[in-house]
Amino acid sequence: MKFNLQTRWNDHTPLYIQLANRLRDGIHEGQIAYGDALPSERVLSELTGTSRVTIRKALDQLVDEGLLLRRHGSGTFITPRPEQPGTSLSGFSADAVHCGQAPGSIWLVKMVSVATVDEAAVLALSAGTLVARLARVRIADEEPLAIEHAIVPVAMLPSIELISDSLYAALDHHGNRPSNGVQKIRASLATPIEAGLLSIKEGAEVLRIERRTFLADGTPVELTRSAYRGDRYEFVADLRDWCENS
Repeated sequence: MKFNLQTRWNDHTPLYIQLANRLRDGIHEGQIAYGDALPSERVLSELTGTSRVTIRKALDQLVDEGLLLRRHGSGTFITPRPEQPGTSLSGFSADAVHCGQAPGSIWLVKMVSVATVDEAAVLALSAGTLVARLARVRIADEEPLAIEHAIVPVAMLPSIELISDSLYAALDHHGNRPSNGVQKIRASLATPIEAGLLSIKEGAEVLRIERRTFLADGTPVELTRSAYRGDRYEFVADLRDWCENS
């Protein structure tokens, strides 16, 4: 290990909590890379001079927090955290592939219906216009990371049956890939249904994201509302001195 895991025997804090704290600090400080495997419980026991029961309790705590991931037959790993650039217009599938993960979807809804009054207003549609309703759980490396609800005018898409993992690939194939957009992000807590779909605890932190995208000529393309696991996803934006652009 690249950082100190030694415990302080005169500390009144339980040893498993001390170990969990040391591991957590190392992960957050970048001393252990996301996706890396931890040494076995036996090796960690030898490194720290503590029992394997203590090691297991420390790891269990970090698994519950979402920082560690156990893979049957492979070991315990630092949970990968996909990063989406806050200024980049890309989809979930492209982000997952960029991070070396295999994207996937569990479809909840894939249907065509008339846009509601609010949806028609957001997408600049006439009354009675048909839209595709696309709701799914987004998966990376067989782990659920987000719930996504997208509304797209039917005219923008090929047959909805041809939409697989990537909505943007389908839009691109039909000549309607978005060129720009606006995205709002806020913190929230998972509802019971969301918690079940994302395999997290009820009330766990989620990031709620509303995205609106447009063609180059300003024509609205999509309205997507998503809930991302707060313990597994990060949004990163480059910040520049405003004077550079003034």
